[in-house]
Order: sequence, then C-alpha cells, then structure tokens
Amino acid sequence: MATAGEQATAPALIPETETGGQQTAIQRFIAYARSEGVRTYFLILGIAAVIGIMAAIWLWSQKTEYKVLFSNYSDKDGGAIVTALQQMNVPYKIADTGNAILVPDKQVHDVRLRLASQGLPKGGGIGFELMENQKLGISQFLEQVNFQRALEGEMARSIQSIGAVQSARVHLALHKASVFVREQQKPTASVMLNLHPGRSIDQNQVNAIVHLVASSVPSLVASNVTVVDQNGNLLSGPEKPKDNKTLDPSQIQYVQELQRNIIKRVESILTPIVGENNVRAEATAEVDFSTSEQAAETYKPNQPPKNDPAIRSQQSSESQTVVGNAAAGVPGALTNQPPAPATAPITQQAARGAPAATAPGARPGTATTQQIPIKSQKDATVNYEVDKTIRYTQQPMGGLKRLTVAVVVNYKKQTDSEGKVALVPLTDAEKAQVTDLVKEAMGFNKERGDSLNVVNSPFAAKEAAPQPPLWKRPEMLALAQEVGKYILIGAILLYLFFAFLRPMLRKLLPQPPKPEPTSAEGEEGEEGEEGEEGDEDAIVSLSEKGQRQGQRRYEDNLSAAKQLAKQDPKVVANIIKNWVEE
Repeated sequence: MATAGEQATAPALIPETETGGQQTAIQRFIAYARSEGVRTYFLILGIAAVIGIMAAIWLWSQKTEYKVLFSNYSDKDGGAIVTALQQMNVPYKIADTGNAILVPDKQVHDVRLRLASQGLPKGGGIGFELMENQKLGISQFLEQVNFQRALEGEMARSIQSIGAVQSARVHLALHKASVFVREQQKPTASVMLNLHPGRSIDQNQVNAIVHLVASSVPSLVASNVTVVDQNGNLLSGPEKPKDNKTLDPSQIQYVQELQRNIIKRVESILTPIVGENNVRAEATAEVDFSTSEQAAETYKPNQPPKNDPAIRSQQSSESQTVVGNAAAGVPGALTNQPPAPATAPITQQAARGAPAATAPGARPGTATTQQIPIKSQKDATVNYEVDKTIRYTQQPMGGLKRLTVAVVVNYKKQTDSEGKVALVPLTDAEKAQVTDLVKEAMGFNKERGDSLNVVNSPFAAKEAAPQPPLWKRPEMLALAQEVGKYILIGAILLYLFFAFLRPMLRKLLPQPPKPEPTSAEGEEGEEGEEGEEGDEDAIVSLSEKGQRQGQRRYEDNLSAAKQLAKQDPKVVANIIKNWVEE
C-alpha cells in the first residue's frame, strides 16, 4: 500500500500496482504531472513561451534600419563621436570594415546636427583652435610651431571643401627672418591630396589650390608650391613649353563648346518649324590657335594737295665777293698818256649800286676807267614732310578658320482626307527656307570656306526596348519581398496562435457547462446519459481510495471526475482503457 504522503500527492485516479506495493518513480512522476496544479503551471509556461516567440517574431519584423552617420574619419574623431553618442543615449553600430558609424535611419540628420554643434568631426586637422590653449611661459619657438600647425590645418580644411578632394595635408617650410642675412630665403609649401575614388581634378583646380596656398602665406610665390595626389602623381610644376603640334585641354574644350553652341542654335531655330525630335545637327569647327605679330613701316610720295605741301624746315643764304687783279685801262700806247682833264664826275654808279672803280694807273675821268667785277652767290634749302605709315598687327589665337555643318530633317507629317497620317518630304521651297535659316544661325561665310549640307530624310523608328516581365522588375521584386515578409510573419503568428496558444488557453480557463439535452434529441440523449452514468460509476469506484484523505478531498475528486466525464467521455474511456492495459 502507498504511504500517507504518497496518497496525499498522488491523484485518486491513478490505481495501485498489481503487486500492491509502492508505486514506481515513473508512475509517481506521471501522477505528479497529471495533477491539476502541475498541469496548470506547465500550461502557463507554455502560453508564456508561445507569446514570447510571437513577440520576438514581431520585433524581428520591425527591425530598425541603420544608416551611415560618418565614414572615413580619423581614430581621434571616431572616439569623440562614439563618446558623444553614448552621452546622447543614441544606439550606434560600427561597420564591419571599421570605417563607418551607423545609427538608426530616423535619427541620422538629427544626430549630425547635434554633433556639428559640438564641432564633430574635426576632419583630422587642427586649426587655429590650437592657439586657444596656450600654456603660460611657452617659448617663442613653440609658439611659432603651433602657429605653423594651425595655419597648415586651416589650409587643409579649405582644400577639403573642394568636391573631388576627400582629405588633404599641407606642409609649410617657413624660414626665420634674420637682419644679418641680406637675401632672405623664400618659404615653400607642399600639398598632399587624397581624392575620392573615381574622381579627378583638372589643371584649373590644381592652379586654384596653388594660388590659395600661395595667397595664405606671406612672401610665398606660386612657383614654390607643389601639389601631389595619393598615387604620387605631380599635379603642379613648372609650365611646359607649348608645343604647336598639340592642343592643350583648354583649347580642346573651347572647340567642343563652340561646336555645341552652333548645334544648339541650329536645332533651336528649326524645332518650332519641323517639330520636336525631327531635326539633328552636327558641326565641325576648325580653329586657328596660332598667334602672329606684324610690324610695317611704309613711305609714300607726297600726294598733290590742293594747297602747298607742308614745309618741315626752310633755310636760305646769299653772299657777294669782289674779284681782285682784274685788267683795267685801254691797251696800247694810250695807257702811257697823261690823264686828260676831267670832263665828267669822278665817280659813277657801278652795277647793282656798287661804286665805280678806276683802273690803276688811269687818270680819273679818262675813258680808260671801267667797273670792277663782283661775284654773287645765293643758296636756299626747303624741307617738306614725307608720308610715313607705321602699322603693328597682332593676330589673336582662336580665330575660326572654317565651319562645317550637317543637318538632317525628318519628313513632315501630313493628314489625308481619311484621317490617316503619312510622312511626306519637304518641298523645295521649304528646304530652301530651312537652308537659309541654318546659314543665318551658324554664321555662314562663303569667303571663309564654310560648307553646309541639309538632308531631308525619314528618321528610322526607334525600337522600344523590351520591357522585362512584371515579376522581374526591381521595384516589383522589392515590393514582393516586403509583402512576402509580412505574409510569412502573419502566417507564423496565426499558426502559433491557433495551434498552441488557443488550445492552452482553453485548457487553462474553465469551460462553461454543456446544456442539458432536450426531449427532441430522443434516444441519442438517453444513450448519452446512460453512458455518462456508467462512466461516472466506474470513475467513482476507482476513486474510492481517496476517501482516506478526507471527505473534502473525495468530494473534490468526485466532482472533477464527473465534470471530466460529462465534457469528454472519450478521454475518460481512454484513461480507463490504459489503466486496464497496465
């Protein structure tokens, strides 16, 4: 027989063993598991487990998406950002590569603004804020070093604001000025650029960086600034001598821009006439980038003006000279005759108002007296202005040598009387009108050798690209994944509810008593009552052992057995069958 403790714990529905001895451990565990309190306890645990699984599935479906807050930061900035996020109680994650900090997508912009108010990230460079924390008694050398570091950091920040530059470093070589040195050494600078992947900078941007650095440091010239990228390529340096056989990128860009401008003008003037997408134009421009200078000095004879020509300078001179040792008197014997008495004036007026001269040895008043010859000379020099033309001609580069334009115009649409639309070619008058418009738009110059070709031809119909099936489109795939996720989660939750949670709740909560069968049910109800009464008798006979535990325990077991027999007769029958088999 079972002991008193075993009789108190074991339910009354468990029979004794065939030997009449104590129950085995398995039977006691089964009896304990079948007790009302233990079953209720396990039901509660099962309900809690199912609810927990359903909640975990729902929370997993509502998983928070994380987005990049900052990437490619320095270790110092990363530590400061993580500390600030912890102080703000913002959840964060570190990317697997370790170069990005992730936060919930709904808080990205808010967190960035809040960190920006704290000056984070600093960009890996130290600016003039380094000068704010100067220690007392610092030496002049350290002050100069700190100033140089601050200046380098500020210039690096300015260079990093360029779109293609990811990060930059600036190194300055500043020489200390001295009054004992006559020729001071000029400062130099080096710039290291780290460009974004797949990005590049052109020569104009490099020149801008060079002049930015040169303008930020006193006495620094642009030729002393060196710019290098992360691949070790020298981006700046002395200008290479221009080679007339090649074009530099700026010249190529100028030609392309000129051609695009001509094409745009031609298409814009023809589009209102022929319609949208019915005209195509291409242009080729030959540009002369050579430069030439010419200096000419031309002399021309004076043209016969209406008035006297312009006199530049005038000079005149006149002189008279008396000729000496000239022969005088009458040749022959008369010369030796004494002079006759004067019968005329002693002197007479010589030619040109000069006094008359008497020949030596002649008597005054005689016939032998004659005039002395006089030599007269007169010079005059007149300088007139001479025509002179000096011309300096400089031919600028970029002159247009020749322009070639090709235009294709689509057939025009025409609707017949039946309402059908057909494509017909342009008439000669319309084609001539189009040609004239294109010539005016392109700036046609026959003397320059420009050429124009206008063709009227039907355009080939564009074949529409085959659309992928609806189920292969990326947007539909994303939508299907999202909908499928929620459908799967809903199916799992419904299965857990109806397969586990609902039956457990039914077993845990008391069921309302079934209504008594009516007279209309007939014999079927009577047979049920007889079966229930028989089952009740069997259960009562088996539960007589519980009477030893007290009248109250017996009544409770009896009422529970009756209730169970009324609700599920088959279950009671199976229990009795199992007892018999054991």
